[in-house]
Amino acid sequence: MTFTVGTAQFTPRKAQVPANLDRIAEFMEQGAQEGVDLMVFPETITSGYFLEGGVLDSAHSSDELLRQIVRRSSPRMDVLIGFYERFEDNLYNSAAYIELGSEPRVVHVYRKFFLPTYGVFDEERFVARGHELGVFNTRLGRMGVLICEDVWHSILPSLCAVRGAQVMLVPSASPARGFQGESVGNLERYGRMLRSVSDEHGVYCVNAQLCGFEGGKGFVGGSSVVDPFGQVLVQAPLLEDYLAVAPVDLDQIAIARSQIPLTSDLQSAWADIQRIVAGDE
Repeated sequence: MTFTVGTAQFTPRKAQVPANLDRIAEFMEQGAQEGVDLMVFPETITSGYFLEGGVLDSAHSSDELLRQIVRRSSPRMDVLIGFYERFEDNLYNSAAYIELGSEPRVVHVYRKFFLPTYGVFDEERFVARGHELGVFNTRLGRMGVLICEDVWHSILPSLCAVRGAQVMLVPSASPARGFQGESVGNLERYGRMLRSVSDEHGVYCVNAQLCGFEGGKGFVGGSSVVDPFGQVLVQAPLLEDYLAVAPVDLDQIAIARSQIPLTSDLQSAWADIQRIVAGDE
């Protein structure tokens, strides 16, 4: 199967959900004109990231998100949107995978597993942690979702690969840090991690990075798509709203994995790995 993926980055207006949903709809319309089948948006794109005690006011359910998207946009495509979610009396940093076909529906909602609580981050004060792996089937193939910090822990991409993910969708809101000349340290590390995940597991990685400034902290963009051989297919520029588009050919996954069969090795050894983790003799 082949399809076209778009990774969209822009600067959201802090806590102004309707305005940000309007901007999302504009990108979807642009993507439709460029033949995009799957559009990936950054972490917390509906509201901005650093809301702290204001998370509740900007949070909504996935069903409400679906209604708002359908009301604003008509393109028939799949879309992954990062948002603060209100679910069963808790708040989460989530990403909703939505299929906008003849009968629009929420296919899956993933809730961020690892919540950073170091440096400028204090997520666990304001949202609850998710407890499930984000791997699920779609009309375009089997997807895995990792929200920002999740991809920094190599165990989660490995688990997604074991569960059969073909495409890793990585919405992120990563404040710029580690400047060295024209390079940005954390973005450089993102590039290394995504290339490593793709190369090791033979998967596509689609990363959508937040842009703009919030409370003196800058998000630089630089969204990218990496193929199963660890090669960057496209990368968005820094510090500007942008839609980067790339082809995805799922047949390339089997070729990549035949050359470096690390995922099949991991799957075949999984029972022993579970035994070792459990401490069983």
